[in-house]
Amino acid sequence: MTETTPTRCGFVAIIGAPNAGKSTLLNRVAGVKLSIVSPKAQTTRFRIMGVLMRGTSQILLVDTPGIFQPKRRLDRAMVAAAWTGMQDADLTVLLVDAKAGVSDLTDAIITKLAKAHREVWLVLNKIDLVEPARLLPLIAKINDRLTCTQTFMVSATTGEGVAELRDALAEAVPEGPHLYPDDDLTDLPDRLLAAEIVREQILLQTHQEVPHETTVETESFQERKDGSVRIDANVTVSRAGHKAILIGAGGARIKEIGARARLELTKLFDRKVHLFLTVKERANWDEKTQHLRALGLDD
Repeated sequence: MTETTPTRCGFVAIIGAPNAGKSTLLNRVAGVKLSIVSPKAQTTRFRIMGVLMRGTSQILLVDTPGIFQPKRRLDRAMVAAAWTGMQDADLTVLLVDAKAGVSDLTDAIITKLAKAHREVWLVLNKIDLVEPARLLPLIAKINDRLTCTQTFMVSATTGEGVAELRDALAEAVPEGPHLYPDDDLTDLPDRLLAAEIVREQILLQTHQEVPHETTVETESFQERKDGSVRIDANVTVSRAGHKAILIGAGGARIKEIGARARLELTKLFDRKVHLFLTVKERANWDEKTQHLRALGLDD
């Protein structure tokens, strides 16, 4: 009688300071772009889950917002989402920027993880930017404060070390039935993915001109008879001046944002996308409960 290999399934939360590379790592491990990436801190605002199949294992990778000192209601909701993602997971991956080392924010995260008494793996990221001699002392410094059952050194940007991490996660998740169809990529609805891709282009193209708190909400997502999709999205800013910057002279800036986002969405959804953007001014939107809930955050 032939023995069947048991299926495995488990949640793995990626936690760390802003700009540690959590979203880049999620995308690299999953092999597809699920979480937006920009050089700005706090790009990820809510829990994003990637569904990764590796043999008979289903790894549910949870990318959490970077943990920082919150100032606004939006900030507090983002940090709460990060810790909730960790508490709900079977395994926590502490991602540390090897170049930055143990910053004050990373130090605070280590302190809290040490008190949580959960299994933690340490992953040093951006090793391609660091002299190898610096890595072992950094690992020792962290393990003096926090017991990490496994340690990996990776570059989420180049892919170095990621395959070894992926294989280890597949073996580590607990035995059990798969919770999602094996061909699913994420639990995020298409409407939210579309809004995030637009927000990524805003962050990449406006740099410091428009504040980070700009948000995007999908107003409608319509399947068309020819197989394409029409997406109408609202871009919300808090000041009239920011609205003018986003629109640009003769609408040039918002057209370019839309064009680049459309290309990304076409690749993501594997079909033609018709994207229409509207820029709105709404003061203090990030302090309003309904807008936080629209982002999938608890107030």
